[in-house]
Amino acid sequence: MRIEYDYRLPLLVYTRKGWEIEMDTYTDELIEEFNKMIESGKSEFDMKYLKDRNREMILLLLDKVEATEDSRYIPILNAWKKVDYKKVQKRINEVIKELEKHINFD
Repeated sequence: MRIEYDYRLPLLVYTRKGWEIEMDTYTDELIEEFNKMIESGKSEFDMKYLKDRNREMILLLLDKVEATEDSRYIPILNAWKKVDYKKVQKRINEVIKELEKHINFD
């Protein structure tokens, strides 16, 4: 972190490296929240809390969800898609398509 001034008030702000570390940590925590949602057995999810978040962090989160190859995230992504902006919706759709390739029909 570093100090920047807003007029005479000192503010703590992330350095680029600090923000990268924080994004990585926070997106991991969000995935854990998703896992708890899945485990709860609910079929509806309120995803409004992700709207208006830092776009770079949201895209990292979606990359991590995609990397899991876990199709159980699809209902969460569908709920999220309904409440977010078009650019995020586009990426969510891409992730859903990738996860659908890994649906297990056993």
